[in-house]
Amino acid sequence: MEPTTHMPGPPRTSLAEYVLQVLRERLAAGQLAPGEHLRETELAEELEVSRGPIREALAMLEAEGAIEIRRHRGAFVSVLTSEDVDEVHTLREAIEVLAAERAATRLTDEHVTELDRILAAMKVTSGSVAPQEAVRLDLSFHDVMYEAADHVRLSRVWRSIRSQVSFFLYTRNVNFPDFPTVGFPEHKELRDALCSGDPAHARAAAADHLSGAYTRLSQLDLPSRHTVSRGRRSS
Repeated sequence: MEPTTHMPGPPRTSLAEYVLQVLRERLAAGQLAPGEHLRETELAEELEVSRGPIREALAMLEAEGAIEIRRHRGAFVSVLTSEDVDEVHTLREAIEVLAAERAATRLTDEHVTELDRILAAMKVTSGSVAPQEAVRLDLSFHDVMYEAADHVRLSRVWRSIRSQVSFFLYTRNVNFPDFPTVGFPEHKELRDALCSGDPAHARAAAADHLSGAYTRLSQLDLPSRHTVSRGRRSS
């Protein structure tokens, strides 16, 4: 009788990516509160993986700015500060206008169809749309634009800040639940600019589109980075 061949399990990197995806979704849905302690042991037991993939996923989230790892204390969900809003907005604007400029001359029929499908979903959202659904629709639209831009490194930068953007959008939609009235028209304007084939028009539309969310977040009474640091040291 031949010995039984044991199939190898999924590689650690796959498990880490699985954990990363779960945590990103929870951050985007607002299920993890700012300052919340993410305990490796509890996450490992819940997700039925070892602590290795948990550590890898947490390290990736730290690199993205979604969490912070404090020495001898563990991982904590980042607290949104006024500096965070400004930094992510200015970085996103820098890459988004480039993505829009390139997409304007590279959109395929498939891209346009997908943009219109997302817009149709935005149009029928009711006043009770959940913040996480608003975030999903918003990011899905921009994912298509970055794909159409056909720029590998640009897409890589977008993915590196996407979880932070999702957290910001969630915060914006919780505090300003006006997505049902502004989500469709604002994205429709951007869609039309992208479909115009005019790179300059698309750049201007992308910058204008981002200014609305930034203005709303800027109105929140967010702590400064210095205040958060000082509070952490005293705790």
